[in-house]
Formats: sequence, C-alpha cells, structure tokens
Amino acid sequence: MQDRELTKEEIAQLTDADWRERLSAEEYHVMREKGTERPFSGIYAESNDQGIYRCKGCGVKLFASDNKFNAGCGWPSFDQTIDESAIDEHIDTSLGMRRVEVTCSNCGAHLGHVFPDGPQETTGMRYCINSVAIDLDNDSQ
Repeated sequence: MQDRELTKEEIAQLTDADWRERLSAEEYHVMREKGTERPFSGIYAESNDQGIYRCKGCGVKLFASDNKFNAGCGWPSFDQTIDESAIDEHIDTSLGMRRVEVTCSNCGAHLGHVFPDGPQETTGMRYCINSVAIDLDNDSQ
C-alpha cells in the first residue's frame, strides 16, 4: 500500500518506466493498459474485511467496505464510491460491447467498470473493480 496519497503534481512527473517499477506486471497490465484480472482470482473478490479501499497506483480513497457487496461476478463490487470525485467514468466500446469504464480521478488508473444492476435497495449501481487495482486500508474507517 502507498505510504501516502500522491498528488496530481507527483503523478504528472511519473514516466511509463516509473509506473512499471511501482506496479507488478499484472497491476501494470490492468491499471495502465486497461486489462482485467481473471474472475474469482483477486484477493478482494470474496473479502468481508472492514476498511477503506484505496487506489493501488496513488493511494487515494475510492470505496468504503460498507458499500461492498457480493455480486457473484468474481470481482469486488461496490454500490457507490467513497466520494463522487474519486473516480471518472468513460464510455468503453472495446470487446464489441458498450460499457462504462471507471478510472481513478487522481492518477487515471483503470479500475474496472460500472453497471446499473446493483442492489436496488441502495443505489442500483455495481462498481465491478479489479482487486489488483486497489488496496484495503484497515486503519481508515
């Protein structure tokens, strides 16, 4: 986990080589090349641990464990972000589909996608996030 959140100025100074050094090969593929991890392979897919999920690239707070639910899809799922400004949304037409990609608004890392099939008793949204793109901070609640 990041020791602290990186600022936009610090992120702007990072080169591709810096990102490759900071991230594992799988993390780099997902976060910088818009890849995905295999379903049910991530450490947070079935986790019920409490805390705040942070971006693995820059340490910014993204999701609270209170908003995590088991969607059965194989990736950690949340019904809302910790703050509306935490992520950016982009139309993704790759793979012959039309989806909404979510990225970290601080460092631009690809996190996953959001779908309108989440719990209807809350927001109705399902933020389907790659485990390799996030870190659970058990000390922040």
